[in-house]
Amino acid sequence: MKTIDELLTEGVEGRRVFVRADLNVPLADGLITDDGRIRAVLPTVKALAGAGAKVIVASHLGRPEGAPDPAFSLLPAAERLGELLGAPVAFAQDTVGPAARGAVDGLEPGQVAVIENLRFNAGETSKDDTERGEFADRLAALADVYVGDGFGAVHRKHASVYDLPKRLPHYAGYLIATEVGVLKKLTEDVSRPYVVALGGSKVSDKLAVIDQLLGKADRILIGGGMAFTFLKAKGYEVGTSLLQEDQIPAVTEYMARAEKQGVELVLPVDVVVAPGFPDLKTKAPTEHTAVAADQMPEGQLGLDIGPKTGELYAAKLADAETVFWNGPMGVFEHPDYAEGTKAVAQALVESNGFTVVGGGDSAAAVRTLGFDENAFGHISTGGGASLEYLEGKTLPGLAALED
Repeated sequence: MKTIDELLTEGVEGRRVFVRADLNVPLADGLITDDGRIRAVLPTVKALAGAGAKVIVASHLGRPEGAPDPAFSLLPAAERLGELLGAPVAFAQDTVGPAARGAVDGLEPGQVAVIENLRFNAGETSKDDTERGEFADRLAALADVYVGDGFGAVHRKHASVYDLPKRLPHYAGYLIATEVGVLKKLTEDVSRPYVVALGGSKVSDKLAVIDQLLGKADRILIGGGMAFTFLKAKGYEVGTSLLQEDQIPAVTEYMARAEKQGVELVLPVDVVVAPGFPDLKTKAPTEHTAVAADQMPEGQLGLDIGPKTGELYAAKLADAETVFWNGPMGVFEHPDYAEGTKAVAQALVESNGFTVVGGGDSAAAVRTLGFDENAFGHISTGGGASLEYLEGKTLPGLAALED
Protein backbone atom coordinates (compact mmCIF):
# COMPACT_ATOMS: atom_id res chain seq x y z
CA MET A 1 0.00 0.00 0.00
CA LYS A 2 1.64 3.26 -1.10
CA THR A 3 1.26 6.12 1.35
CA ILE A 4 0.62 9.81 0.97
CA ASP A 5 4.22 10.50 2.00
CA GLU A 6 5.38 8.71 -1.14
CA LEU A 7 2.98 10.81 -3.19
CA LEU A 8 4.27 14.02 -1.61
CA THR A 9 7.84 12.94 -2.39
CA GLU A 10 6.85 12.44 -6.03
CA GLY A 11 5.30 15.92 -6.03
CA VAL A 12 1.69 17.10 -6.28
CA GLU A 13 2.11 20.75 -7.32
CA GLY A 14 -0.83 21.61 -9.59
CA ARG A 15 -2.12 18.01 -9.70
CA ARG A 16 -5.79 17.25 -9.04
CA VAL A 17 -5.92 14.91 -6.03
CA PHE A 18 -9.20 13.15 -5.24
CA VAL A 19 -9.44 12.48 -1.48
CA ARG A 20 -12.09 9.94 -0.53
CA ALA A 21 -12.83 11.08 3.01
CA ASP A 22 -15.46 10.04 5.53
CA LEU A 23 -17.46 13.17 6.32
CA ASN A 24 -20.47 11.12 7.41
CA VAL A 25 -21.09 13.30 10.45
CA PRO A 26 -24.22 13.26 12.64
CA LEU A 27 -26.59 16.16 12.00
CA ALA A 28 -29.44 17.60 14.07
CA ASP A 29 -31.60 20.24 12.41
CA GLY A 30 -28.88 20.74 9.81
CA LEU A 31 -26.15 21.31 12.43
CA ILE A 32 -23.16 19.01 12.98
CA THR A 33 -23.25 17.47 16.45
CA ASP A 34 -19.84 15.74 16.25
CA ASP A 35 -17.14 16.87 13.81
CA GLY A 36 -14.64 14.14 14.73
CA ARG A 37 -14.63 12.58 11.26
CA ILE A 38 -13.95 15.94 9.61
CA ARG A 39 -11.05 16.62 11.95
CA ALA A 40 -9.69 13.14 11.24
CA VAL A 41 -9.06 13.91 7.55
CA LEU A 42 -7.45 17.31 8.20
CA PRO A 43 -3.81 16.08 8.26
CA THR A 44 -4.19 14.59 4.77
CA VAL A 45 -6.00 17.58 3.28
CA LYS A 46 -3.57 20.07 4.86
CA ALA A 47 -0.52 18.15 3.64
CA LEU A 48 -1.80 17.96 0.06
CA ALA A 49 -2.95 21.59 -0.08
CA GLY A 50 0.27 22.72 1.53
CA ALA A 51 2.23 20.94 -1.20
CA GLY A 52 0.27 22.74 -3.91
CA ALA A 53 -2.25 20.08 -4.90
CA LYS A 54 -5.73 20.91 -6.16
CA VAL A 55 -7.66 18.93 -3.56
CA ILE A 56 -11.07 17.40 -4.32
CA VAL A 57 -12.71 16.01 -1.18
CA ALA A 58 -15.56 13.52 -1.60
CA SER A 59 -17.68 11.53 0.83
CA HIS A 60 -21.07 10.03 1.53
CA LEU A 61 -23.44 11.16 4.26
CA GLY A 62 -26.34 9.06 5.51
CA ARG A 63 -28.37 6.79 3.26
CA PRO A 64 -30.07 8.77 0.51
CA GLU A 65 -31.75 6.58 -2.08
CA GLY A 66 -29.37 7.24 -4.97
CA ALA A 67 -30.86 10.68 -5.68
CA PRO A 68 -30.34 14.22 -4.32
CA ASP A 69 -31.90 14.80 -0.90
CA PRO A 70 -31.29 18.15 0.86
CA ALA A 71 -31.41 16.43 4.27
CA PHE A 72 -28.17 14.62 3.39
CA SER A 73 -26.26 17.46 1.74
CA LEU A 74 -22.54 17.70 2.50
CA LEU A 75 -22.72 21.50 2.61
CA PRO A 76 -22.51 21.69 6.45
CA ALA A 77 -19.47 19.37 6.38
CA ALA A 78 -17.83 21.46 3.64
CA GLU A 79 -18.37 24.64 5.65
CA ARG A 80 -16.92 23.05 8.78
CA LEU A 81 -13.93 21.76 6.83
CA GLY A 82 -13.28 25.33 5.66
CA GLU A 83 -13.47 26.60 9.25
CA LEU A 84 -10.99 23.98 10.44
CA LEU A 85 -8.62 24.65 7.54
CA GLY A 86 -8.90 28.39 8.02
CA ALA A 87 -9.33 28.79 4.27
CA PRO A 88 -12.25 28.95 1.81
CA VAL A 89 -13.54 25.59 0.54
CA ALA A 90 -15.49 25.52 -2.71
CA PHE A 91 -18.66 23.42 -2.72
CA ALA A 92 -20.13 21.73 -5.78
CA GLN A 93 -23.86 21.03 -5.67
CA ASP A 94 -23.53 17.83 -7.69
CA THR A 95 -21.12 14.89 -7.81
CA VAL A 96 -19.94 14.57 -11.42
CA GLY A 97 -22.05 17.20 -13.22
CA PRO A 98 -21.28 20.74 -14.35
CA ALA A 99 -21.03 22.08 -10.78
CA ALA A 100 -18.37 19.50 -9.83
CA ARG A 101 -16.43 20.05 -13.05
CA GLY A 102 -16.64 23.81 -12.61
CA ALA A 103 -15.47 23.66 -8.98
CA VAL A 104 -12.50 21.49 -9.91
CA ASP A 105 -11.60 23.61 -12.94
CA GLY A 106 -11.66 26.70 -10.74
CA LEU A 107 -9.14 25.36 -8.21
CA GLU A 108 -5.74 26.98 -7.94
CA PRO A 109 -2.80 25.01 -6.47
CA GLY A 110 -3.30 24.68 -2.70
CA GLN A 111 -7.07 25.13 -2.84
CA VAL A 112 -9.78 22.67 -1.76
CA ALA A 113 -13.22 21.78 -3.10
CA VAL A 114 -15.87 19.44 -1.72
CA ILE A 115 -18.29 17.74 -4.11
CA GLU A 116 -21.83 16.81 -3.10
CA ASN A 117 -22.81 13.55 -1.40
CA LEU A 118 -21.57 10.63 -3.51
CA ARG A 119 -24.67 8.61 -2.65
CA PHE A 120 -26.82 11.13 -4.52
CA ASN A 121 -25.74 9.07 -7.54
CA ALA A 122 -27.10 5.49 -7.69
CA GLY A 123 -23.83 4.30 -9.22
CA GLU A 124 -21.95 4.84 -5.95
CA THR A 125 -23.62 1.98 -4.08
CA SER A 126 -24.85 -0.13 -7.02
CA LYS A 127 -24.33 -3.87 -6.82
CA ASP A 128 -24.04 -3.88 -10.62
CA ASP A 129 -20.33 -3.72 -11.53
CA THR A 130 -21.04 -1.90 -14.81
CA GLU A 131 -23.17 0.83 -13.25
CA ARG A 132 -20.68 1.30 -10.45
CA GLY A 133 -17.79 1.36 -12.93
CA GLU A 134 -19.47 4.01 -15.08
CA PHE A 135 -19.81 6.29 -12.06
CA ALA A 136 -16.17 5.62 -11.12
CA ASP A 137 -15.14 6.60 -14.68
CA ARG A 138 -16.89 9.96 -14.30
CA LEU A 139 -15.26 10.54 -10.91
CA ALA A 140 -11.87 9.61 -12.35
CA ALA A 141 -12.24 12.30 -15.01
CA LEU A 142 -12.15 14.92 -12.23
CA ALA A 143 -8.71 13.93 -10.93
CA ASP A 144 -5.15 12.81 -11.63
CA VAL A 145 -4.46 10.96 -8.38
CA TYR A 146 -6.55 9.13 -5.74
CA VAL A 147 -5.95 9.22 -1.99
CA GLY A 148 -8.07 6.90 0.13
CA ASP A 149 -8.66 8.32 3.60
CA GLY A 150 -12.27 7.38 4.40
CA PHE A 151 -11.61 4.50 6.77
CA GLY A 152 -15.25 4.39 7.87
CA ALA A 153 -16.21 3.28 4.33
CA VAL A 154 -13.43 0.83 3.40
CA HIS A 155 -15.63 -2.18 4.17
CA ARG A 156 -18.02 -1.10 1.38
CA LYS A 157 -17.60 -2.18 -2.24
CA HIS A 158 -18.67 1.22 -3.51
CA ALA A 159 -17.56 3.10 -6.61
CA SER A 160 -15.49 5.77 -4.85
CA VAL A 161 -13.95 3.25 -2.44
CA TYR A 162 -13.27 0.20 -4.60
CA ASP A 163 -13.58 1.02 -8.32
CA LEU A 164 -12.09 4.53 -8.47
CA PRO A 165 -8.63 3.66 -7.08
CA LYS A 166 -8.33 1.05 -9.84
CA ARG A 167 -8.59 3.87 -12.38
CA LEU A 168 -6.02 6.29 -10.91
CA PRO A 169 -2.61 6.14 -9.22
CA HIS A 170 -3.64 5.47 -5.63
CA TYR A 171 -2.26 6.08 -2.15
CA ALA A 172 -3.38 5.69 1.45
CA GLY A 173 -3.93 8.89 3.42
CA TYR A 174 -2.67 9.46 6.95
CA LEU A 175 -5.92 8.35 8.60
CA ILE A 176 -6.11 5.00 6.83
CA ALA A 177 -2.42 4.34 7.48
CA THR A 178 -2.96 5.07 11.18
CA GLU A 179 -6.13 2.97 11.43
CA VAL A 180 -4.52 -0.04 9.76
CA GLY A 181 -1.47 0.27 12.02
CA VAL A 182 -3.69 0.29 15.11
CA LEU A 183 -5.72 -2.71 13.95
CA LYS A 184 -2.54 -4.68 13.33
CA LYS A 185 -1.62 -4.02 16.97
CA LEU A 186 -4.95 -5.62 17.92
CA THR A 187 -4.43 -8.69 15.75
CA GLU A 188 -0.67 -9.29 15.50
CA ASP A 189 1.76 -9.55 18.43
CA VAL A 190 -0.79 -8.30 20.99
CA SER A 191 0.43 -7.18 24.43
CA ARG A 192 -1.44 -9.04 27.18
CA PRO A 193 -3.73 -9.06 29.07
CA TYR A 194 -5.92 -8.21 26.06
CA VAL A 195 -9.39 -7.06 27.16
CA VAL A 196 -12.29 -6.35 24.82
CA ALA A 197 -15.42 -4.44 25.89
CA LEU A 198 -18.38 -4.89 23.58
CA GLY A 199 -21.67 -3.02 23.79
CA GLY A 200 -24.29 -1.61 21.47
CA SER A 201 -27.80 -2.75 20.79
CA LYS A 202 -27.72 -5.92 18.68
CA VAL A 203 -25.74 -9.04 19.54
CA SER A 204 -26.08 -10.15 15.89
CA ASP A 205 -23.80 -7.23 14.89
CA LYS A 206 -21.03 -8.55 17.12
CA LEU A 207 -21.27 -12.35 16.76
CA ALA A 208 -18.60 -12.64 14.07
CA VAL A 209 -16.11 -10.51 16.01
CA ILE A 210 -16.80 -12.45 19.22
CA ASP A 211 -16.14 -15.63 17.25
CA GLN A 212 -12.69 -14.29 16.24
CA LEU A 213 -11.87 -12.79 19.61
CA LEU A 214 -12.51 -16.03 21.48
CA GLY A 215 -9.18 -17.17 20.09
CA LYS A 216 -7.33 -13.91 20.80
CA ALA A 217 -8.70 -11.99 23.80
CA ASP A 218 -8.10 -12.83 27.46
CA ARG A 219 -11.34 -11.19 28.64
CA ILE A 220 -14.49 -10.05 26.88
CA LEU A 221 -16.84 -7.70 28.75
CA ILE A 222 -20.43 -7.57 27.49
CA GLY A 223 -22.74 -4.56 27.91
CA GLY A 224 -25.37 -2.53 26.10
CA GLY A 225 -28.60 -3.91 24.69
CA MET A 226 -26.78 -6.99 23.40
CA ALA A 227 -26.15 -8.10 27.00
CA PHE A 228 -29.78 -9.07 27.48
CA THR A 229 -29.56 -11.87 24.94
CA PHE A 230 -26.63 -13.29 26.95
CA LEU A 231 -28.57 -12.91 30.22
CA LYS A 232 -31.61 -14.60 28.67
CA ALA A 233 -29.35 -17.44 27.50
CA LYS A 234 -28.40 -17.94 31.16
CA GLY A 235 -32.10 -18.31 31.96
CA TYR A 236 -32.63 -14.85 33.47
CA GLU A 237 -35.76 -12.73 33.13
CA VAL A 238 -35.04 -9.67 30.94
CA GLY A 239 -38.43 -7.95 31.02
CA THR A 240 -39.06 -5.80 27.95
CA SER A 241 -35.36 -5.30 27.25
CA LEU A 242 -33.93 -5.58 23.76
CA LEU A 243 -33.71 -9.29 23.01
CA GLN A 244 -32.69 -11.25 19.92
CA GLU A 245 -34.33 -14.57 20.70
CA ASP A 246 -33.00 -16.18 17.51
CA GLN A 247 -29.41 -15.52 18.64
CA ILE A 248 -29.69 -17.38 21.95
CA PRO A 249 -28.31 -20.68 20.55
CA ALA A 250 -25.23 -18.90 19.13
CA VAL A 251 -24.69 -16.97 22.36
CA THR A 252 -24.99 -20.16 24.40
CA GLU A 253 -22.38 -21.82 22.20
CA TYR A 254 -19.98 -18.87 22.56
CA MET A 255 -20.30 -18.89 26.35
CA ALA A 256 -19.42 -22.59 26.36
CA ARG A 257 -16.49 -22.02 23.99
CA ALA A 258 -15.17 -19.18 26.11
CA GLU A 259 -15.14 -21.41 29.18
CA LYS A 260 -13.43 -24.21 27.28
CA GLN A 261 -10.77 -21.89 25.80
CA GLY A 262 -10.07 -20.10 29.06
CA VAL A 263 -11.43 -16.76 27.88
CA GLU A 264 -13.15 -14.82 30.65
CA LEU A 265 -16.55 -13.78 29.26
CA VAL A 266 -17.94 -11.27 31.75
CA LEU A 267 -21.65 -10.35 31.89
CA PRO A 268 -23.42 -7.61 33.89
CA VAL A 269 -24.11 -8.40 37.55
CA ASP A 270 -26.65 -5.58 37.77
CA VAL A 271 -28.60 -3.42 35.31
CA VAL A 272 -30.46 -0.11 35.35
CA VAL A 273 -34.12 -0.55 34.44
CA ALA A 274 -37.05 1.77 33.72
CA PRO A 275 -40.73 1.39 32.74
CA GLY A 276 -40.02 2.70 29.22
CA PHE A 277 -37.54 4.34 26.88
CA PRO A 278 -36.49 7.90 27.84
CA ASP A 279 -37.05 11.06 25.82
CA LEU A 280 -33.66 11.72 24.24
CA LYS A 281 -34.69 15.15 22.93
CA THR A 282 -35.68 16.78 26.24
CA LYS A 283 -33.55 14.43 28.37
CA ALA A 284 -36.18 14.82 31.08
CA PRO A 285 -35.44 12.88 34.32
CA THR A 286 -36.95 9.39 34.41
CA GLU A 287 -38.04 6.82 36.95
CA HIS A 288 -35.24 4.22 37.06
CA THR A 289 -33.53 1.83 39.43
CA ALA A 290 -30.60 -0.61 39.55
CA VAL A 291 -31.45 -4.28 40.08
CA ALA A 292 -29.42 -7.50 40.15
CA ALA A 293 -29.02 -8.97 36.66
CA ASP A 294 -30.85 -12.13 37.73
CA GLN A 295 -33.68 -10.19 39.43
CA MET A 296 -35.10 -8.06 36.59
CA PRO A 297 -38.82 -7.41 37.07
CA GLU A 298 -41.24 -8.27 34.29
CA GLY A 299 -42.37 -5.23 32.33
CA GLN A 300 -39.14 -3.29 32.96
CA LEU A 301 -36.68 -2.20 30.27
CA GLY A 302 -32.92 -2.54 30.76
CA LEU A 303 -31.15 0.66 29.64
CA ASP A 304 -27.63 0.50 31.14
CA ILE A 305 -25.25 -1.70 33.06
CA GLY A 306 -25.57 -1.07 36.80
CA PRO A 307 -23.09 0.59 39.18
CA LYS A 308 -21.69 -2.72 40.48
CA THR A 309 -21.07 -3.84 36.90
CA GLY A 310 -19.35 -0.52 36.16
CA GLU A 311 -16.98 -1.15 39.07
CA LEU A 312 -16.47 -4.77 38.01
CA TYR A 313 -15.65 -3.82 34.42
CA ALA A 314 -13.26 -1.09 35.58
CA ALA A 315 -11.44 -3.70 37.68
CA LYS A 316 -11.29 -6.11 34.72
CA LEU A 317 -9.75 -3.33 32.59
CA ALA A 318 -7.27 -2.10 35.21
CA ASP A 319 -4.36 -4.44 34.38
CA ALA A 320 -4.95 -4.61 30.61
CA GLU A 321 -2.00 -4.01 28.30
CA THR A 322 -4.32 -3.83 25.27
CA VAL A 323 -7.98 -2.73 25.23
CA PHE A 324 -10.48 -2.60 22.38
CA TRP A 325 -13.85 -1.03 23.16
CA ASN A 326 -16.73 -1.03 20.68
CA GLY A 327 -20.26 -0.07 21.64
CA PRO A 328 -21.72 1.92 24.56
CA MET A 329 -22.81 0.17 27.75
CA GLY A 330 -26.22 1.85 27.78
CA VAL A 331 -28.34 4.67 26.37
CA PHE A 332 -25.55 7.18 27.02
CA GLU A 333 -27.44 9.98 25.23
CA HIS A 334 -29.61 10.32 28.36
CA PRO A 335 -27.88 11.29 31.63
CA ASP A 336 -29.84 8.69 33.64
CA TYR A 337 -28.31 5.88 31.55
CA ALA A 338 -24.80 7.16 30.81
CA GLU A 339 -22.99 5.98 33.93
CA GLY A 340 -22.03 2.54 32.61
CA THR A 341 -20.48 4.00 29.48
CA LYS A 342 -18.71 6.64 31.60
CA ALA A 343 -17.28 3.92 33.85
CA VAL A 344 -15.75 2.04 30.92
CA ALA A 345 -14.42 5.25 29.32
CA GLN A 346 -12.87 6.36 32.62
CA ALA A 347 -11.23 2.95 33.05
CA LEU A 348 -9.63 3.35 29.61
CA VAL A 349 -8.44 6.86 30.52
CA GLU A 350 -6.79 5.50 33.66
CA SER A 351 -5.28 2.50 31.88
CA ASN A 352 -1.54 2.28 31.29
CA GLY A 353 -2.16 -0.03 28.32
CA PHE A 354 -2.80 0.65 24.65
CA THR A 355 -6.48 1.66 24.44
CA VAL A 356 -8.58 1.74 21.27
CA VAL A 357 -12.10 3.17 21.08
CA GLY A 358 -13.64 1.35 18.13
CA GLY A 359 -15.52 4.09 16.32
CA GLY A 360 -19.22 4.71 15.79
CA ASP A 361 -21.31 5.23 18.91
CA SER A 362 -18.34 4.61 21.24
CA ALA A 363 -16.42 7.52 19.71
CA ALA A 364 -19.53 9.72 19.89
CA ALA A 365 -20.03 8.72 23.53
CA VAL A 366 -16.47 9.70 24.47
CA ARG A 367 -16.98 13.17 23.01
CA THR A 368 -20.56 13.60 24.26
CA LEU A 369 -19.56 12.68 27.80
CA GLY A 370 -16.72 15.21 27.81
CA PHE A 371 -13.65 12.99 27.81
CA ASP A 372 -10.36 14.28 26.42
CA GLU A 373 -9.76 12.40 23.15
CA ASN A 374 -6.01 12.53 23.75
CA ALA A 375 -6.45 10.41 26.87
CA PHE A 376 -7.08 7.35 24.68
CA GLY A 377 -4.51 5.52 22.59
CA HIS A 378 -6.66 5.78 19.47
CA ILE A 379 -10.25 6.69 18.63
CA SER A 380 -11.26 4.98 15.41
CA THR A 381 -13.42 6.67 12.79
CA GLY A 382 -14.88 3.43 11.48
CA GLY A 383 -16.87 1.16 13.77
CA GLY A 384 -18.10 -1.24 11.09
CA ALA A 385 -14.78 -1.26 9.25
CA SER A 386 -12.87 -1.92 12.47
CA LEU A 387 -15.12 -4.83 13.38
CA GLU A 388 -14.88 -6.42 9.94
CA TYR A 389 -11.08 -6.12 10.03
CA LEU A 390 -11.03 -7.85 13.42
CA GLU A 391 -13.35 -10.50 12.02
CA GLY A 392 -10.64 -11.30 9.48
CA LYS A 393 -12.61 -10.11 6.46
CA THR A 394 -11.03 -8.60 3.36
CA LEU A 395 -12.03 -4.94 3.21
CA PRO A 396 -12.64 -3.84 -0.41
CA GLY A 397 -11.31 -0.31 0.10
CA LEU A 398 -8.05 -1.54 1.57
CA ALA A 399 -7.66 -4.25 -1.04
CA ALA A 400 -8.04 -1.63 -3.79
CA LEU A 401 -5.28 0.49 -2.25
CA GLU A 402 -2.96 -2.49 -1.94
CA ASP A 403 -2.95 -3.29 -5.67
